[in-house]
Amino acid sequence: MSSKKEFPMPTGEYAVGTKTFTIYNTRKEDLDPSGKTMRHVPARLYYPVDKTRTEGLEHGRSMTRSEAAGIKKAFMIPVNYDKMEASGENVSQCFVDAPFIADKKFPLIVFNHGYFSYVEGNSFLLIDLASHGYFVMSVGHPYEGAGTDFDDGTSQLLDKKLAKKMYDPYLGGILAALKLTRCKGTLEEQDKLFDKLQDNYCSFIKTRIEAWITDTDIAVKHVRENFADQIDLADGIGIAGHSHGGAVAYKYLLTNDNYTCGINIDGGLFGDHDGRPNRKPFLQISCKDNEKVVAKGYLNHTAPAYKVLFRDMKHIAFSDMKHSLPPSAMLGGKLDADVAHEHMCKTFLEFFDCYLKKIKDKPELKSDNVITVTEFAPDV
Repeated sequence: MSSKKEFPMPTGEYAVGTKTFTIYNTRKEDLDPSGKTMRHVPARLYYPVDKTRTEGLEHGRSMTRSEAAGIKKAFMIPVNYDKMEASGENVSQCFVDAPFIADKKFPLIVFNHGYFSYVEGNSFLLIDLASHGYFVMSVGHPYEGAGTDFDDGTSQLLDKKLAKKMYDPYLGGILAALKLTRCKGTLEEQDKLFDKLQDNYCSFIKTRIEAWITDTDIAVKHVRENFADQIDLADGIGIAGHSHGGAVAYKYLLTNDNYTCGINIDGGLFGDHDGRPNRKPFLQISCKDNEKVVAKGYLNHTAPAYKVLFRDMKHIAFSDMKHSLPPSAMLGGKLDADVAHEHMCKTFLEFFDCYLKKIKDKPELKSDNVITVTEFAPDV
């Protein structure tokens, strides 16, 4: 990070406030071999704020010190946190503990970050959603996030050894994954290969879907109990996530009637689905590399399903890290970060404005030189 980055500004009618909370000692931490640690669940909120009431308020941060250290540990991307702070680069376009708008409620969107990502890992997107009138919560997952921060000032860095558990045995899993990505067959054939991959090699990842759902349930309960005057649940809850968090979102659609619609950003649809049909509107965002690991989302559904395929993108580029990577970085792909962000925000807003706010009959999603949009008609 040799020069100051210009991070995206929110585009909606509202300014954006942010708060955090941590729920401590929710259960025994099963990722700690000693058995002595309790699991904590932290979350960050982004919410609409009156633009006239932000003067003198502290800006949020785009990442914390522990998250910067975790990014370097997980992805070998050097992040000079002190330099970011000194240059004023580590500033997020939201305001800490900004006052809520009185007597006004907003729909709730719940977001889960990717494996080895972090609570603020998709903050630019979530801030933009909040500026358009959504109350957004991003849930953190200790040991599996790059860095996870708690409200008592402590933090937990990722356990990088968990990467070796994603495929077991590792070599066989990698080969099976490569076979799937090269599959040129039908959606049904892709889905069968994916299920073979996860059944034979990904038992750990499947258990972590359920663990993250437990974390999320705890955080949502807290929000519903403590922010009832700020959230509008009349039309249910929106659910979304990146990578592993996207798989969590899809599982919620199948199993929890509180969730109205959902978006998965480039995540393989891991988890035990037991042949359940999806009866909720669903949108899959993908890059070419991971296009074949989500066929399940287009099969066996009784509500609209959409595929938005980004050109020249890589998996990590669907997070804020796209804005910090050099333009030539292989991890980020060739698509300009601001162009990618603009299309991501528009895709999210079109979908949630339709199926959560219900202010339009159909999302206006159109193919262009950046994205290719496909709609899959519901099963009769």
